[in-house]
Amino acid sequence: MALVYRAACRRASSLICRLHSTYIRKMRYLNELKEDDTLCRRARTSGLFYLFHNLSPFLQKDGKKYLVPQLRAAEMKRILEKFRETEQCLEKSVLIGCSDEHVPHFALDLGVLEKSAIESELKGSFTDLRKALFVVDGKDSPVLASAQSLLQWHDSHQYCSKTGQPTQKNVSGSKRVCPASGVTYYPQVSPVVITLVSDGSRCLLVRQPLFPPGMYTALSGFCDMGENVEETVRREVAEEVGLEVESLQYSASQHWPFPSSILMIACHALVSAQQAKISMDSLELEEARWFDLEEIVEGLKRESRSSKQHDGSFLPWFPPKQAIAHQLICEWVKQQTS
Repeated sequence: MALVYRAACRRASSLICRLHSTYIRKMRYLNELKEDDTLCRRARTSGLFYLFHNLSPFLQKDGKKYLVPQLRAAEMKRILEKFRETEQCLEKSVLIGCSDEHVPHFALDLGVLEKSAIESELKGSFTDLRKALFVVDGKDSPVLASAQSLLQWHDSHQYCSKTGQPTQKNVSGSKRVCPASGVTYYPQVSPVVITLVSDGSRCLLVRQPLFPPGMYTALSGFCDMGENVEETVRREVAEEVGLEVESLQYSASQHWPFPSSILMIACHALVSAQQAKISMDSLELEEARWFDLEEIVEGLKRESRSSKQHDGSFLPWFPPKQAIAHQLICEWVKQQTS
């Protein structure tokens, strides 16, 4: 009986391994590429490349869709030769992932070349990332955001903060090292909480002066040194709108590349309906107000271009579905209607 049990356990273990082996092998392969310069340089000769120009990603329009092309290594070599750039340029590329078949994906910024000439050659355009994230397919947005963040980090960390000497990038771009001091620098993200505040029947949304006209979103703020997420949520809500959080619930997280690499931590926060009078910090916010369910449902149907009225004012509209604030708002609507 014991032998039968052990055999059954082995079969179950083997099945679980097969179910997860693609992901596990992929993650381990990526880790090898990050740590082994020789292996990564060899893999780059058969990889695919996402192109940027001064941190703007390259897109191609196909009808009403915007595509994110991936160029093969041979095509990259041809382009560099045509524009009289050496293959040494590829050393500036950074590893951003790989396919399930272990085809590595790299991002490369071609800011040293003439923008219009590359666009003409490849029949596309380099597009500001803020626009690109909202016009490409949903699966491409995270790739472009993480690629741009990593390229930007390397661009801004070329010197050691201890010695002032130039740092050197490893082949994959997973770190930079100062040869003079031996200090190793790794890309970092800044944690930010984004919180949808509710009093039970309404939710609170805000505007900052730089927002597009009519757009409202959830409260957000950087975590202070030493704070946990709960403390940051309570502090930000108290500082910005003068309300005291009674309870909060984690929702999800999202990488966000603006103004630099950020980890957005999304939460729902509940305040007392009896103490829901807003006291707004006018240095941070332009407006903060409560929305009832009907207003939120209507606002979710609007886009920025359809919010302007005849008198020049703007009806409220909310961040598009690619933003985690949109997810928070939709979750609140679902809670109210369930």
